[in-house]
Amino acid sequence: MKVVVIGIGLIGGSMAWDIKKAYALTEIAGIDTNSEHVKKAIELGLISSVGDEKALKRADVVILSIPVDTAVEVLPNLLDTVSDQAVVIDVGSTKALICKKVQEHPKRRNFLACHPIAGTEFSGPTAAMEGLFNKKTNIICEVEKTAFKLQEKAHDIFTKLGMRIRYMNPEAHDKHIAYMSHLSHISSFMLGKTVIEKEKNERDIFDMAGSGFESTVRLAKSSPAMWTPIFEQNKENVVETLNEYIQNLEEFKQKLIKNDFDGIFKEMDDTNKIKEILKDIPQNII
Repeated sequence: MKVVVIGIGLIGGSMAWDIKKAYALTEIAGIDTNSEHVKKAIELGLISSVGDEKALKRADVVILSIPVDTAVEVLPNLLDTVSDQAVVIDVGSTKALICKKVQEHPKRRNFLACHPIAGTEFSGPTAAMEGLFNKKTNIICEVEKTAFKLQEKAHDIFTKLGMRIRYMNPEAHDKHIAYMSHLSHISSFMLGKTVIEKEKNERDIFDMAGSGFESTVRLAKSSPAMWTPIFEQNKENVVETLNEYIQNLEEFKQKLIKNDFDGIFKEMDDTNKIKEILKDIPQNII
């Protein structure tokens, strides 16, 4: 199997790693705007060669793992380039715009819109890890628009990587993921911002930072180059989630002001139910 990975970071690099392990006779070429990423990926054994247009034309599978704004622009030309037997798998965190972009493309059947719910706060090829996708959910959108044989090819990869498959339309995906992922990143970034601004006047604040702060602010280490386009593409849903979140924060603040600690206890006790909901979710999902 001939594979080209476009964007050799955490997701693309980890996928390359696991595909290489799962398929004995696999050639994996890599394409990245950062030449150092390609060099490092070869050094780490994630890919075997530098990808180019010739490699794309020969590829059986192309994995598009780049910021979502760039992916939207790159995908139509990519579909023009690949063969009729190739499947192009997008793994970005927003799906509505990219699906709309190629809905009338003559080779729409070669495209599979996916979102593996896996990752860490780190980026680049050195962040790639073996087994990242094992037991993780992979959301597939508009599967019916992909040629059946190409669906099978992609599904075989997902199965070998240990993914659990869920199907969803792009609009529903973007709405749900705003709550489950995008809001948590904004919260983390803004907590980090608040503490950094406070630290200007109180130099000891980080000396008191414990594991709770560290875990809550972990996502603030994520790449702004990746996350800004995600917020832009999913702006409407993100604003909706922020309005609800801000309302809950305001209500919590008012309970504090009014000394309504019974109300605070009840809210926290009710929210503790999330432990049951999340108990089986692996910890490296972002």
